Amino acid sequence: MILSRYEWMISKRYLLPGKGEGFIFLVASISLVAVMLGVAALIIVMSVMNGFRAELFDKIVGLNGHAVVQGYGGRLPDWREILKEAKATPGVTSATPLIEQPLLANYNGRVEAILVRGMTVHDIRTNPTLKEKVVAGRLADVTAGSGKVAIGARLAENLGAQVGSRISIINPAGRATPFGTVPREISYEIGAIFEVGVFDYDKAFVVMPMEDAQTLLLLGDVVGMIEVETVNADQVGDILQPLAQKVAGRAVVTDWRQMNASLFEALAVERVAMFVVLSIIILVAVFNILSSLIMLVRAKTRDIAILRTMGATRHGLLKIFVTVGVTIGALGMCAGVILGFTFLFFRQSVVNFVQFVTGQNLWDPSIRFLTELPAKADPIEITIICLMALVFSFLATLYPAFKAANTDPVQVLRYE
Repeated sequence: MILSRYEWMISKRYLLPGKGEGFIFLVASISLVAVMLGVAALIIVMSVMNGFRAELFDKIVGLNGHAVVQGYGGRLPDWREILKEAKATPGVTSATPLIEQPLLANYNGRVEAILVRGMTVHDIRTNPTLKEKVVAGRLADVTAGSGKVAIGARLAENLGAQVGSRISIINPAGRATPFGTVPREISYEIGAIFEVGVFDYDKAFVVMPMEDAQTLLLLGDVVGMIEVETVNADQVGDILQPLAQKVAGRAVVTDWRQMNASLFEALAVERVAMFVVLSIIILVAVFNILSSLIMLVRAKTRDIAILRTMGATRHGLLKIFVTVGVTIGALGMCAGVILGFTFLFFRQSVVNFVQFVTGQNLWDPSIRFLTELPAKADPIEITIICLMALVFSFLATLYPAFKAANTDPVQVLRYE
């Protein structure tokens, strides 16, 4: 839609307040602010939702892989054969044996429930979720036979332990004696403390070499599961279908979607619901644009009639008022994008400030899973939000623009 010089001049004139038009300008300004807030709210909420899902996915899948091949009863006796079959499956990038067992940890009289995780030394040192999140000590010290383990930061706080402290891990399923089962208790030195950012992991995980976990749990040469990673996490079910058929009857293949189905489905539903609800803010804003343009057309009826008598076409008047409405929407959209990204950049500071002012803990890691408010802006979503604001603004201009274009100068100027 290309405007001539006079059309553009009149459009700019109508965008600025004239004499006695302060109320119309006020309504138009409120419309601009409403569009800005609607666009900003959508960008902020959708980016936070995307960040929340991405952070959870990276940390959960980073520690658990895309899928696990788990033996019945928590044991996988022929794990070497299954490991070979997993690595030979097309689309599988890595497969590593793994042991997980809930136990108890004791330090200076403090007892905490833990999840012992036995991993190969190579996997402990190269796992990106662990090696990039070490806050004290070194993962290189956690080797087979060293008697050292790595524990989560929240668990270290709860126990009051630090690097170099010796904690006792208690296995209730100990050895049988004539007097009953005696729990097995082994002392380990803390070689490293990590903070992956997922509260449940940081408060419970104790990572140790595979051999030490087998000794602690009296497993012998047995593992609990095999962790598998694929070339595409979203197609893990199709990729591992041949492997699932091969191990049927001996083990079961469970992918990340099945292990965390309720969590990620809830996030997906909430994401759609928030998008729909917050889109209503933009709808309210464009209704304000509609009302301001209707008042502008009524206030400028005489001017429109004079323009018609001077040769202005209906199409030209249509373009003028569409330009006015779309410009208000576009300015609000641009301001909303700037406000949204500014909020996202300072999001944690904003949360901390609100917590300080209200005295309420708005981001409890024990409830939110993550220790900080995440955010991940999606360019496609932001483009859709901006286009939606512009389209709604354009649609809101059509009725008042047609009303102005159909003004009959004879009827308006009859008594002038």
